[in-house]
Amino acid sequence: MCCFFLVLLAFGCADRKEKPRPKPAVPVKVVQAVQKTVPVQLRAIGTVEPFSSVALKAQVNGQISRIHPAEGSEVREGDLLVTIDPEPFQAMLRQAEAALAKSQAQARFAADQVKRYAGLLKEGIVTHDQYDQLQANAESLAAAVAADRAAVANAKIQLGYCTIRSPISGRTGTVSLHAGNLVKANEQTILMVNQLSPAYVTFNLPEKRLAELRRAMASRQLKVEALLPQDGGVAEIGTLSFLDNTVNPATGTIKLKGLFENRSRRLWPGQFVDLVLTLASRQNVVVVPGPAVQNGQQGEYVYVVTNGQQAELRQVVTAPTGEGELVIEQGVAAGETVVVDGQLRLTPGALVSIAVPVPGGKPKP
Repeated sequence: MCCFFLVLLAFGCADRKEKPRPKPAVPVKVVQAVQKTVPVQLRAIGTVEPFSSVALKAQVNGQISRIHPAEGSEVREGDLLVTIDPEPFQAMLRQAEAALAKSQAQARFAADQVKRYAGLLKEGIVTHDQYDQLQANAESLAAAVAADRAAVANAKIQLGYCTIRSPISGRTGTVSLHAGNLVKANEQTILMVNQLSPAYVTFNLPEKRLAELRRAMASRQLKVEALLPQDGGVAEIGTLSFLDNTVNPATGTIKLKGLFENRSRRLWPGQFVDLVLTLASRQNVVVVPGPAVQNGQQGEYVYVVTNGQQAELRQVVTAPTGEGELVIEQGVAAGETVVVDGQLRLTPGALVSIAVPVPGGKPKP
């Protein structure tokens, strides 16, 4: 029995002397917070719109005799695009000119009569009533001459409508009606002309950025960059040209437009592009990659690696910037090491194993 108790006592002492095993270090990827000048940028998806778009319609009833440009061709302002059969309108013009000539002849004869009867009235040969009747007839014929002149002018205008010229320089679209088709005035669109250079890009931003946006617009002209996902070339550079006067209550956004020269015609109406709007530049701020910042119950935080290779949780205040980075306004100093991968396995005070220590804010895979 004594031997049994001695064995138990020996095992108990051994357990008391055995130390708890330390938790293994958590492998993480880290970067150093850097201090630099960064642009304050807003990103959005925009839609390209033509600077000007014109739907060409006939202003008179008639038959199309010729469509001059090919579909999708470049045209300049004043180029002849459509010809409507002019013969009926030429006949109307000749008829109006003949009526004018007749009225002018009658008016001249009536005016001569008034002059002759004025002398006879002084001699007492004719009465005042006869003279007044002739004078009224002359004035009536003079008015008829004016009406016929207006009819001639109108006939010339109608004849001019038989030729449709481009009001803008741009590119034609699909031709809806071809030669031989009958058209009615102001009904059917014959073809569209879009002005592609310059071009607009329309986009929307959240209502909460409106005050910041207005302050930036008041100080200078804002730069807008259009990036085409399917085109690996350089970005198209434009300027912010329009801020809508109403916030859309359904979406909580406000409409803006960027104006681009688009000389290379890379921006095409209806195309979707990625937009970057630069509001300002912030000097000498602390910057970390976006993945370093996590969201918790008490707000945003990062894990900072101390000299003892321990994880320290820091609450931070951030501001967005471009290129996937965040400005740390409070909580981290330049040169401190922050965790960018592996935060989910960390707890405050945990030992860390730096898998890939990289200075300069760019972790390696």
